[in-house]
Amino acid sequence: MILMKDIIREGHPVLKKVAKEVALPLSDEDIQTLKSMEEYLKNSQDPEISQKYGLRPGVGLAAPQINVSKRMLAVRVEDEKGKQYYYSLVNPKIISHSVEKSYLTSGEGCLSVDRNVPGYVLRYSRVTIKAFDIDGNEVKLRLRGLPAIVFQHEIDHLNGIMFYDYINEKDPFHVPDGAIPIDR
Repeated sequence: MILMKDIIREGHPVLKKVAKEVALPLSDEDIQTLKSMEEYLKNSQDPEISQKYGLRPGVGLAAPQINVSKRMLAVRVEDEKGKQYYYSLVNPKIISHSVEKSYLTSGEGCLSVDRNVPGYVLRYSRVTIKAFDIDGNEVKLRLRGLPAIVFQHEIDHLNGIMFYDYINEKDPFHVPDGAIPIDR
């Protein structure tokens, strides 16, 4: 079971590295890593379990955050209509995106960042992602709103990018014309 002590924090060199592609079919070790990441998200969203083990709630986790520099991520989030996006994926790629941007009005947070970083993170409003699931099947997802933001945040981890790298230093709350606010 992944605990908060297993999640590496900002400043750790793995968080700034580009993670390696994952060989298919997945090894038993890679399958176990994905299942552990999935389990962390599920446990972190359960009030009793998260309190018992001191887990910070999360909607996404990338393998580099547990010091595994491989292109793997897990996401467990619902959109504004209650549709569930529960995925454990390897080698995800954004294959297309909107010109239009969106941002979380509350700002973004990260399990690897123990401080509040004020400011808006501009993301693509819509993305299409191709990846492989735990069984090696190709998955194609068209995402918008909160799920699109969560997947972009996790894919950034695979590329050594932290969410605050996008915040405008001079004007952290600057919103360009046409950007869509998403309340969370």
